[in-house]
Amino acid sequence: MSGRNIKYLDLRQVYSIRGYPAVEAVVVTENGAEGRAICATGVSVGTHEIPFKYDGGTKFNGRGTTKTAAYAKEVLTPLLLGQDAAVQQHIDNIMLEFGKDIVGGNATAAVSAAVLKAGAASLGIPLYQHIGGARARTLPVPGTLLCFVQRLYNEGPTTNKPTYSYLAYDFDTFEEASYALWVCLNGFEKKVKEKWGLVSGFIPGMFAIPMGCIKSDEEIWALATENIIQCGYEGKVGIQVDVASDSYYDHDTKIYEGLFEPGRRDRDEQIEFLCKMVRKYPFVCLEDPLYEDDFEGTAILTQKVDIQIVGDDLFTTNSARVKEGAAVGAANCVLLKVNQIGTISEALDMVQVAYDNGYNIMPCMSRGEGVEICDYSVGINAGSIRESGLGDYGNRFLEIERELGNRAHFAGKRGLMGKRFR
Repeated sequence: MSGRNIKYLDLRQVYSIRGYPAVEAVVVTENGAEGRAICATGVSVGTHEIPFKYDGGTKFNGRGTTKTAAYAKEVLTPLLLGQDAAVQQHIDNIMLEFGKDIVGGNATAAVSAAVLKAGAASLGIPLYQHIGGARARTLPVPGTLLCFVQRLYNEGPTTNKPTYSYLAYDFDTFEEASYALWVCLNGFEKKVKEKWGLVSGFIPGMFAIPMGCIKSDEEIWALATENIIQCGYEGKVGIQVDVASDSYYDHDTKIYEGLFEPGRRDRDEQIEFLCKMVRKYPFVCLEDPLYEDDFEGTAILTQKVDIQIVGDDLFTTNSARVKEGAAVGAANCVLLKVNQIGTISEALDMVQVAYDNGYNIMPCMSRGEGVEICDYSVGINAGSIRESGLGDYGNRFLEIERELGNRAHFAGKRGLMGKRFR
């Protein structure tokens, strides 16, 4: 249909929530539908992710994207103008044939997501329906960020990991889960202020636990657990941690240094430490608990604990790496970041591979996806999502839940992988 054909494509440099510039793409169809999407880098970037292109030089410490965006616009415009925005696979194939390595994964990811949105708008349907059709109806288990821990216990590069969140899972509706998160977050903020004198910034839950404030991360786990109980949500709200263990892993010695507490641990000790942590506190989700290429160790851990184990840097939204992990039973959930792989089509292919192998999917909004990550989640019927339970993301989920009406299904306990939730 000619009205859906792309008539305008633009790419430009924009600022991102991560500080460094990102690439924004704008796609407009002949019937006036528009799609905008941003591709930003992350805090924790796996070595197996699709490479981004930057301008180099001294401006923005070499990570500007003005030239990158301009080049991508120059070469992609003649290839994509006149193409049907509603046929996602065809658009992505054009870019893949040209080469993600030539224009950069940040450019192709932004254009691909913008096309997806323009395609939905040109059809006059919600984005989640464009992705999943009539089957798109599941609201995921949501979370809210609690705090992050900078490198406290050993020397090394600065990192804002691990990060801790609450996940609200044992509820009948997304709205009920979202309210529980609001109650628990407010309670946690009060406790942090009383115990350590810390106040979060303009984003709720953005506490940076400073050096000397705590002796180990266990103090955070204990406070978060006490708060869940006092708020009346024991067994209904749990703790998630993005360990980002590569930030603490020495590849030469194969030792984790200063992770969660002072000291050094080898792989076996790290696995045992995590098992004890899960037994003692209400952790329901561990993300990247071991370094990014340790499929064997992650498989051992997955067998030992009965909760959701998520691979982010382990899988990097890559079908081949998911297959490699599935072959040994490493993790039981894949973090979805479209911007790790470069196009929507490749990301959706990975989702299908994960589902075929019995894995869950946990979308994440950290790479500039914006509130559209909510539509992605419902479109693929994901069981859980990183944070996204409050604020603009929570509002979008509440809107979708109302739109779906009686068809809406909240994933609940079964949205989390692990025997504990069955």
